[in-house]
Amino acid sequence: MSIRPLVILPDSQLRLVSSPVGEITADVRRLVDDMFETMYDAPGIGLAAIQVGVPLRVVTIDVSRDEDGRAPQVFINPEILKVSDEVSTYEEGCLSIPEYFEEVERPSRVTVRYRDLSGETKEVDADGILATCLQHEIDHLNGILFIDHISKLKRDRVVRKFTKQARDRAKGVA
Repeated sequence: MSIRPLVILPDSQLRLVSSPVGEITADVRRLVDDMFETMYDAPGIGLAAIQVGVPLRVVTIDVSRDEDGRAPQVFINPEILKVSDEVSTYEEGCLSIPEYFEEVERPSRVTVRYRDLSGETKEVDADGILATCLQHEIDHLNGILFIDHISKLKRDRVVRKFTKQARDRAKGVA
C-alpha cells in the first residue's frame, strides 16, 4: 500500500468521466488499498479514483470518523438508482479542493447499485452523511465537483484562487 498524490483543482483530470471497471484484478485491489491509505492520510471520508489520477469508476468511503472503529466501504461501478424528494444540506469539502468548504443541498436518501471487491453486485439504501458522500464521490466519477452545486459567483472565486495557486507553484512561488 502507498499514499498516492492527490489531483488538485484546477487539474483538468477532475473533469474526466471515469471508465467502468471490468474484471476486478490485482491492480484494482492495489488501487483500492492505496485509495484507503491516501484517504485516511489526508484525512477524508471519501475518495474517487480520479482524485489519484486513475479514471476508473472506483470509490472508497469511510464515514465512521473513528480510527479505532473504521468502517471502510468500496463501491465499484456505483450508480444511483433512486433519490428521495426530500433534501439535506451538509457542509462539504473535497480532498481535491483543500481547505474549502461550502453548504451543498442534495437528496437526503439514495439507492446505489455497485460491485464489491469480490465482484458481487449489491445495492445500498443510504441516508445522512453516507448518502451525501456517495453522491459527492459518484459526481467525481462523472467529472462533476461539489463546487458545481454552489453559486456561479462562489464557484468562479474558488476556481480563480486554485488556478492562481497552481500558477504560483509552477513558478516556484510559495
